[in-house]
Amino acid sequence: MRTPFWMMTNVADPGVGSLCAHAGPEPNVVTARRTRLRWRIEARMPDITAEYRIIETAAGLVDRSHHGRLRFDGPDAQPFLQSLLTNDLAAMDERRGLYAALLSPQGRMIADARLFMRGDAVLADVAPGTAAALAARLDALIFSEDVRVTDVTAGTAVVVVAGTAAPEVVARAFDLDAQLLDALAPLHQVPARAGAWIVRSDESARAMFDVWVDAADREATSARLTGAGAVPVSRDLADLLRIEAGRPAFGVDMTTDTIPLEAGLLDRAISTTKGCYVGQEVIIRVLHRGGGRVARRLVQLVLDASAAGTDVPAPGTPIARDGADVGRITSAAWSPAAGRVVALGYVARDQATAGARCHVAMPAGEAGAEITGLAG
Repeated sequence: MRTPFWMMTNVADPGVGSLCAHAGPEPNVVTARRTRLRWRIEARMPDITAEYRIIETAAGLVDRSHHGRLRFDGPDAQPFLQSLLTNDLAAMDERRGLYAALLSPQGRMIADARLFMRGDAVLADVAPGTAAALAARLDALIFSEDVRVTDVTAGTAVVVVAGTAAPEVVARAFDLDAQLLDALAPLHQVPARAGAWIVRSDESARAMFDVWVDAADREATSARLTGAGAVPVSRDLADLLRIEAGRPAFGVDMTTDTIPLEAGLLDRAISTTKGCYVGQEVIIRVLHRGGGRVARRLVQLVLDASAAGTDVPAPGTPIARDGADVGRITSAAWSPAAGRVVALGYVARDQATAGARCHVAMPAGEAGAEITGLAG
């Protein structure tokens, strides 16, 4: 019998470097760094209208195994992570996961993670391409703690089911109660047959579930789900759902220059009552002495239909107001539901007001846009 991925013991190689405990000079207002974003230059707008109809009436299937996954074993796994991450792991159990960030001593993001308990292990879903380096960094921080960090990306898989009928499709595929699935809160989880476990995603306002399995079971799981009614769709659609929900992605809308308060992560990822963690001094200083003020905020935008059409602005595209540059686009996609382009982008904090009008530079000229709210 194959060993489930959460029982494997292969430990990632240690890396170099560690985090120190000093946060540096004491600011009242945190100033954003000017960042050179490493984006693809071209803006690609796939025709996803047909895929969107699928999730509006049925359920779409997306393989998101390209994300990284880490596993933490040992009796000190949870205390070790509690001392490093921004959220309170005491709130986590085998039914309920949580979202957290790993910060530098200067309060800037190193990574974000969705964390889950599986037996005695803690599993983390992290941004694509980051798992190996993150495992090495965390391994280097282990001193006397009895904890092991493993990059289990290659041995695991995650298949996403999203859409109006997602609860029914997942329930049919795994002999579960559809009402139970539909009632799950974000990042809550249930075990399923064939060694799978199912998490209610927090990346869409629509019903969305992450199905975790061993990598060897990925194709069989996809077949099980398509047999239950799921229709394969693209990752572009999943990205659109994330943008519509205002959820930032690390490596896209957040970088190592990002302060989590800029990205709107206070309510989701940061505990203001737990004990110490790396970067906490900066976060608390900004909240308590700086009134929560940061130099920029991540906002949701909708572009005017008449001006932009279906053209999608590339990441890094300037956002202007009254002729002045006030920010940059980070993510954008055409939304069939809105009939317009929806986007995320950073703007100066005094411009981050719902209903505020601005302009986005497009290939055919400036397009009008409206800030609809804060992201996060």
